[in-house]
Amino acid sequence: MSELKDKCGVFGVFGHQDAAYLAYLGLYALQHRGEESAGIVTSNGRKMSAYLGMGHVQDVFDGNHLERLPGDRAIGHVRYSTTGSSNLKNAQPILVDYSRGEVAIAHNGNLVNANMLRAELEAYGSIFQTTTDSEIIIHLMAKPSLRNVKEGVMDALSRVEGAYSLVLLTNDMLIAARDPQGFRPLWLGKLGNAWVVSSETCALDIMDAEPVREIEPGEVLFITSQGITSEKVAVENKKHAHCIFEHVYFSRPDSKIFGESVHLVRTKFGRQLAKEAPVAADIVIPVPDSGNSAALGYSQESGIPLETAIIRNHYVGRTFIQPTQGLRDFKVRVKFNLIREVLKDKRVVVVDDSIVRGTTSKLRVKSLRLAGAKEIHLRISCPPHRFPCAYGIDFPTKEELISNKYNAQEIRKYLDCDSVEYLSLEGMLSCVSYPKENYCTACWSGKYPVPFAAVDKFHAEKCR
Repeated sequence: MSELKDKCGVFGVFGHQDAAYLAYLGLYALQHRGEESAGIVTSNGRKMSAYLGMGHVQDVFDGNHLERLPGDRAIGHVRYSTTGSSNLKNAQPILVDYSRGEVAIAHNGNLVNANMLRAELEAYGSIFQTTTDSEIIIHLMAKPSLRNVKEGVMDALSRVEGAYSLVLLTNDMLIAARDPQGFRPLWLGKLGNAWVVSSETCALDIMDAEPVREIEPGEVLFITSQGITSEKVAVENKKHAHCIFEHVYFSRPDSKIFGESVHLVRTKFGRQLAKEAPVAADIVIPVPDSGNSAALGYSQESGIPLETAIIRNHYVGRTFIQPTQGLRDFKVRVKFNLIREVLKDKRVVVVDDSIVRGTTSKLRVKSLRLAGAKEIHLRISCPPHRFPCAYGIDFPTKEELISNKYNAQEIRKYLDCDSVEYLSLEGMLSCVSYPKENYCTACWSGKYPVPFAAVDKFHAEKCR
């Protein structure tokens, strides 16, 4: 599924002599959460060092860069922009030097009261270096009446609203925080005597770190050489709202989030989809990579053989030169190629994670027809997206969402497929372990768990 962006992935390590290299490995594992920019900030306990760049992790960093990032503590960030424009100025972690010393911050999520807080801070003289909402937290921490970093963090987090999984670094402390609703995942791990924090467990696996536990919604961890202390953000609304789209698409299948294996949850989605939307067909094929697990579940439940017919090119970077209008479907062929011998004269079930605008799906169906598929039945492992997200997923405007404009029959005609069916909301929620009221389903239901009347102009335009 190539029409969406998640905001970011965050990583932190405290107490390891190879902190910069571990941060690099962690970001490499989290690359799927953001391909726009990458950055690492380290500290040796006295001074902080930073390096940031635009592009993929492996393109931004080399051995020389990592050698110039000394220290046994580090935080890192990979980014896709959902607020703030796409340029190096907005890359993270953000590093500042203020009255209490140096501090760096990396953020996954979206603050829905960012515009209001920014206007208030600017009215009192704050000068912002970036257009991201993440910088607001640092300005809130710098209020003169707050006595130290801990007090600053707790006060700032009591004022922000929306989704955040954060890592912050000072010269003597790594801080990890998750919003009270728990929108985005955040894990605590252990590597020898070092502590590790990551958006997903796949980044812990790459360095053989032991996953200890998920950081709880509303929890703030302060990690120092003396150990870990935990505090809770004081808020009125303590209802959890885990983003279930993390299970559908964003998280890696080899990660564990919200207490469950992503791969196994996606397989359940596929099984449930086969129960709700059966069809007579010869083969089931996934749209790689996010459709793989759901397609396996669909095949297992339906008894229709699972086949590989769409091959993904994993080396298409963000700088790929877009084709001319006359070759507008070439970009789809560059990323995905078909095995014609598998498709010829077959009735095909194509399992994908979602349809957003529908343009990519339309081109894919056309390619499948040209490859010889006799029938094409699209099966989508989540409900139709009808509403934009205010909490850190870059859905297009409501007007651009195909399911907001058309019903299922009209979508089928637009895509030129033989049928299209979605997993129901109730069916999807039956596949996860927490009670259904503990998940955010706003992009499907329009029910937003955190109000955003004061949301910034960008999201006000997207969400009206």
